[in-house]
Amino acid sequence: MIQMMTSTEQAEQQELLPEHIPTHVAIIMDGNGRWAKQRGLPRLAGHRAGTENLRRILRACVELGIKILTIYAFSTENWGRPEAEVRGLMRILEDVIDRELPELHEEGVQLRHLGDLSRINKKLQKKVLHAIELTRGNNKLILNVAFSYGGRAEIVHAIREIVSHGHKPEEIDEALVSRYLYTGDLPDPDLIVRTSGELRISNFLLWQAAYAEYYVAPVFWPDFDKEELCKALHLFGQRDRRYGLVK
Repeated sequence: MIQMMTSTEQAEQQELLPEHIPTHVAIIMDGNGRWAKQRGLPRLAGHRAGTENLRRILRACVELGIKILTIYAFSTENWGRPEAEVRGLMRILEDVIDRELPELHEEGVQLRHLGDLSRINKKLQKKVLHAIELTRGNNKLILNVAFSYGGRAEIVHAIREIVSHGHKPEEIDEALVSRYLYTGDLPDPDLIVRTSGELRISNFLLWQAAYAEYYVAPVFWPDFDKEELCKALHLFGQRDRRYGLVK
């Protein structure tokens, strides 16, 4: 999946390379269904095209020096979609694990899951957990896959965990809550990208995104390539991140 660049590609990268590279980029991968509709294809064809596009973005992240990539693959609300589409999305996830896991592991990608695995069938749960365990020691790129994930559900889960571990009310602060989130040991995202031109956050990383910079790409996810990613990174580099303070 992640291949070495040719000398020509390296030269092209130098022209594209943004000055400031965020540590953690998160992407709301939106527009697969509309991409398919424009081409007279079924929605699942768009989801498969979106999965194929992930290869390009993973490669681009490694080349650009991004250390953490979080992708929004399937939300808690997506369970309400037509049953045939949900089944198809589960098959796509299983196919991706079967096909891509060996190469991802070889290339040093560490896979993590954000969300609730309990609603996924047992066979797929085992494959997800195997992928996480197999790649646990890899450090070239951390890939967080938010699947069966919702930001509100994550915060509720964290609160329940805090209570179950016996923390007293006076012990609860922002640092403690952050520690019990799915991303507890990772830095918050610096940049959140949403494809397809839609202007909403869709219940994604609600806590972690408090001071993230946002970028809306005007293309559907299957068409979001390295050039589009670099546009987002260039604009990120121009932002003045003050975190509520004054310079």
